[in-house]
Amino acid sequence: MQTLQTTSLQVRDNQLWILDQQALPQQKNWLPAHSVPQLIEHIHALRVRGAPLIGLSASLLLALLAEQGQTRAELAQALETLRAARPTAVNLMNNLDRMKLALAQPDFAPALAEEAWRLVQEDKQLCDAIADAGCTRVKPGSQLLTHCNTGGLATAGVGTALGVIARAHQQGLIKNVWVDETRPLLQGGRLTAWELGELAIPYTLITDSMAASLMARGEVDAVWVGADRIAGNGDVANKIGTYSLAVLAHYHQIPFYVAAPHTTLDRSCPDGAAIPIEQRAASEVTGVAGSFGSVQWAPEAAKVYNPAFDVTPATLISGWVLDTGVVTPDQVQGGIFQPQ
Repeated sequence: MQTLQTTSLQVRDNQLWILDQQALPQQKNWLPAHSVPQLIEHIHALRVRGAPLIGLSASLLLALLAEQGQTRAELAQALETLRAARPTAVNLMNNLDRMKLALAQPDFAPALAEEAWRLVQEDKQLCDAIADAGCTRVKPGSQLLTHCNTGGLATAGVGTALGVIARAHQQGLIKNVWVDETRPLLQGGRLTAWELGELAIPYTLITDSMAASLMARGEVDAVWVGADRIAGNGDVANKIGTYSLAVLAHYHQIPFYVAAPHTTLDRSCPDGAAIPIEQRAASEVTGVAGSFGSVQWAPEAAKVYNPAFDVTPATLISGWVLDTGVVTPDQVQGGIFQPQ
């Protein structure tokens, strides 16, 4: 397979490497993802994360394993093992469905390589299209609020919600970006803040509990988030804390936008209640760990509830900004996301 370099993925010497997102921003470490168990462990530890990037990393690994001589049966097993690695992010399933079709081809090794490369290039194009569509909804002098991380670290391109913000900044539309720290793993504080700094976009980091006070003061013009899955009725699963932002935005009459590629849409999923929500380790809530080490602040025996995602009802969303354009609430109510 040809050499590849994105913000978070590398293919070199016929091996897959991932940027360790748990070490950012203090360290920039490239880690090997040369086997299925290795990649799955990186996914579970959120060293590689973001719905589009997870799907792309799995696709690239399958193609590389095929080039290294694994059999069709071995690759089929690897594909299904990877499919179960992250149940909420539908991009992984969609990408692997396409890789499964390539695996069925008589000459499956080059077919898998071509399909994986096509998926990477498509993701870059999808991100650009989302950014262009989203900019039409950003007003001059905007103060935008975002949650989790949705930039080049989570995709092969400029990102989804953060891609919109970056494109709007290039057009001179951004006054400030409020960055939720995004508890409990701080993807906003560690990753989004780092990306905005690299792009020279003005931002201010806040704790998740500060959003309401900013909205009450009139200092938030819109909220922009990404999505891990969009159900057929428009409900959206995204990083935990997204739903509370949508409720706050609705109360304060602030637009709430979801930016995602069409590959995040799951027409087979009727509504948010049918989206599987991953439960994560208690240790993420009882303390904190990173490149600096670990700290435990809660009692050892503390009972913990730690869902990775929550579901935002379609009724709280002002627009779904896809690569195909902006979908309005009226269109969603008319069934545009339903199976055709």
